[in-house]
Amino acid sequence: MGDTILITGGAGFVGRHVARTLLDRGHRVRALDGLIAQVHPRGERPADLDPEVELLEGDIRDAAAVRRALAGVDKVVHLAAEVGVGQSMYAVDRYTSVNDYGTAVLFQQLIDQPVRRVVVASSMSIYGEGLYRTVDGELRQDVVRGRRNADGSWDPLDASGRPMIPAPTPETKAPTLKSVYAINKYVQELLTLTLTAQYGMEGVALRLWNIYGPGQALSNPYTGVLAIFASRIANGHPPMVFEDGRQRRDFVHVADVARAFALALEEPMATGEAFNIGSGEDRSVEQVARLQAASMGRSDLEPLITQQARAGDIRHNIPDLTKARTLLGYAPQQDFSDGLAELAEWVASQESEDRVVEARNELEMRGLVL
Repeated sequence: MGDTILITGGAGFVGRHVARTLLDRGHRVRALDGLIAQVHPRGERPADLDPEVELLEGDIRDAAAVRRALAGVDKVVHLAAEVGVGQSMYAVDRYTSVNDYGTAVLFQQLIDQPVRRVVVASSMSIYGEGLYRTVDGELRQDVVRGRRNADGSWDPLDASGRPMIPAPTPETKAPTLKSVYAINKYVQELLTLTLTAQYGMEGVALRLWNIYGPGQALSNPYTGVLAIFASRIANGHPPMVFEDGRQRRDFVHVADVARAFALALEEPMATGEAFNIGSGEDRSVEQVARLQAASMGRSDLEPLITQQARAGDIRHNIPDLTKARTLLGYAPQQDFSDGLAELAEWVASQESEDRVVEARNELEMRGLVL
């Protein structure tokens, strides 16, 4: 017989996939979710949340709701969070309340109702800029990018004014917190690893890269970039790409992320550790925008390159997965082309509202687009 596992934020995009994976492994799954309008416009149980999942509607900041959700639980996957770098820079109180105070409420209840293990969703955003290599081969962990370079380029420069080259970022890189969201996620991670150790539980943090796949909230302009591109393309608009589009990211399929959570709940060697979770392949954002338009039959929609940056954005960050492969046994399986085709097929069956320009205007009004 498997464990009873609580997923906070379990009705969300990642939560629904994690739930299905855990059910397939013989566990019982309960979800606690506030069903907020930005993610769940109808405020009701998502149709693709497995019927075997027990859904409790409640706010992660509500101690009574959390206490009820923890009753009889063996392990916790903590996903409940406000998500989005850009929005976090002006909705500071909301993000910090849900993400950090919500995590504090969860652990206040766990002190009295301890579980065996808590796995928290952290983020690649805590690193800020990733690891870089200079032209001379020197590794740099302390890169902090300023505004656009005098020559109009965007890449960080070394002391001689030469562009540096992104390198895979290991978990040992010190955090460089560039956004409210990054601060929130790092606090969630520290609370989890500190308090589980203090109170006789096991803690694991997964630092997630850019997640994509069917089920993302297409009308949420602060969700993952592929969902934002998909919403634009589905409405006949070109995908909007900040800076020059050459910034590099790793895009990981939600099925791989769900498997990573299952492994993190089970693997004894994971206790007390943080792990990078990505696909192991990096691409430029412009390239991804073109590939996604093609996968949706709209190669005619040329990416709109804004030549502007958002406050809190980073230039390059790609993961080193060595630790996750070695200690977790994590191996990404999803081919990117197949994943895009799957996403395109799903988007074709959905209705979405393109709110990207509205979100950009909100950021510009607040001086957060440079």
